[in-house]
Amino acid sequence: MLDAIAALGVADPALAGVVERFGPPPMWAREPGFATLVHLILEQQVSLASAQAAFDRLRATTGQAPTPDGLLALSDGELLGIGFSRQKARYARALATAVADGSLVLDALPGMEDAGVDTVLTMLPGIGPWTATIYRLVVLLRPDAWPVHDIALAQAYAEIHGLDVRPRADEMDALAEGWRPWRAVAARILWHHYLSARGAPGGARGAPGGTRLRVGPVRWALQGRGHYFVGARPLARSARMRAAASFPGAPITQPPGCVPEPHW
Repeated sequence: MLDAIAALGVADPALAGVVERFGPPPMWAREPGFATLVHLILEQQVSLASAQAAFDRLRATTGQAPTPDGLLALSDGELLGIGFSRQKARYARALATAVADGSLVLDALPGMEDAGVDTVLTMLPGIGPWTATIYRLVVLLRPDAWPVHDIALAQAYAEIHGLDVRPRADEMDALAEGWRPWRAVAARILWHHYLSARGAPGGARGAPGGTRLRVGPVRWALQGRGHYFVGARPLARSARMRAAASFPGAPITQPPGCVPEPHW
């Protein structure tokens, strides 16, 4: 990743400035598979503190990391009691059914091109372009994954480039064109700025916890905590403040951000 950071620093001095101030960004990552996608569904449009609590209750109820068969064995009432909304319960059941009947083979995703991964995942209800891109970025570790709808990335871009207005999603796509083929690394640098500039866990003071970082073949658990929040529309200032306040309690794989509306 250091070669990519160096190349990005040449392409955009503002990115180089982030690395000079805060050091290289952490390699936020999540384990591949069904459980991570269920967790991402739970995280849609709520704080990660709430989503993590629901995910922990799901693990406690099934006695293990979520599996398709284990989730499908739960009643709607049990899922609602765990913390799923009716809509998210439907999304999770659709995902579990697809994995269980073989129509979705998650182990095949690493061998697919980026567009193929996006196509396969977004065929499922509740999984849209943002979720598919984040899966490519923090699970498959694709170097050019670029979640254009992520609010924290847009805010960080505006801050390091001195903009008064946060770029829109379509503008973010164009602005990052010069960062190819390392846009995922640029995203990590921007998230690193967002967290570090606010003194939040996951930035210069420690990487997010409740997840794993991967550096080459090495993996290790971390103790810090972090947060991102979701929603297609810009959150009101009060909502952003509430989300920021939950940083210490929500394990994540990537810093604050947002997702588009669920894929219908």
